Amino acid sequence: MTAQAPLAPPPGDPSLADPAPGPDFVTPVDNVFVRAHLGIPEIDPDTWTLTVEGLVARPLRLDLPALLALPRQQLTAVHECFGSPLRPDTPTRAVTNIEWTGLPLAALLDRALPLPAARHVRFEGADTGSFQGEDGLTYVKDLPLETARRDVFLAHGMNGAPLPARHGHPLRTVVPRMFGTNSVKWLTRVVLTAERPRHMFTTTLYTRVLPGDDAPRPVRELDVNSKILSPAGDARVAHGEVVFRGRAWSTAEVVRLDLSVDGGPWEPATLDVLGADPTWQGFSLRRTLPPGPHTVRSRATDAAGRVQPPPGSRNSVHEVRFTVG
Repeated sequence: MTAQAPLAPPPGDPSLADPAPGPDFVTPVDNVFVRAHLGIPEIDPDTWTLTVEGLVARPLRLDLPALLALPRQQLTAVHECFGSPLRPDTPTRAVTNIEWTGLPLAALLDRALPLPAARHVRFEGADTGSFQGEDGLTYVKDLPLETARRDVFLAHGMNGAPLPARHGHPLRTVVPRMFGTNSVKWLTRVVLTAERPRHMFTTTLYTRVLPGDDAPRPVRELDVNSKILSPAGDARVAHGEVVFRGRAWSTAEVVRLDLSVDGGPWEPATLDVLGADPTWQGFSLRRTLPPGPHTVRSRATDAAGRVQPPPGSRNSVHEVRFTVG
């Protein structure tokens, strides 16, 4: 299969359509962004299997009926695309909030019995092809075994329906609080190893040097981030009270969301409290503004003390320009 560039979000990014709590708190499937570095594979669900192998005492092979017969759970989580691995500092803010149905990876690991030498888990998808001049690639990601056992969710459903083909049918991984690149679609193999796998999508791409570091590390944990959804960019709004709304998200709970209007002081907005699941959080603020052009910026702070940086970083404060009257 030939290489395929990441597919763009729908026009106008409707995955971020309405920040108010309610039906749009969960993003409709048709509005969720699609990414496929190696193209979307054609999979026959009647012959598909998932294997758990490598450094395990009891290797597993499950077909789809066996997987669907296992006890299922639900997880609602924010899901953010990191963006192009070739431009790791370019802001994207392609983000959705999805209700997944499936089971924790730990349920299968408990059956497979990892050996003492196992330290890492490699996840392999069915998508194969060429990327950046390298042929014969399979999409591969990895996590430390402890992290994978604790966090990885195996999803076969999305918003109450089976996964669509473009989103990983029949099975994908979901790693809440991590960028979407770590959530492998069209999952076929889970391999326990002693060492990290060296691969295009593990050690060559999807790495970055964070502030204060001197060496690249894997792209995993979400940055603290926010996006103003209303008013939309370049919108004209009626004269009178303007209601600013948006979403904030991070690896940790966002504990403060500030807005700055027309370069003025930062003002705290009303921020939704994070519930039991790692979802995004809505925010709002009302202001009366005079007619004319205006700008508003949003800045999130999370429970780890991280604050959205000034412009120039991939998760920099978000700015919207609009006109009143």
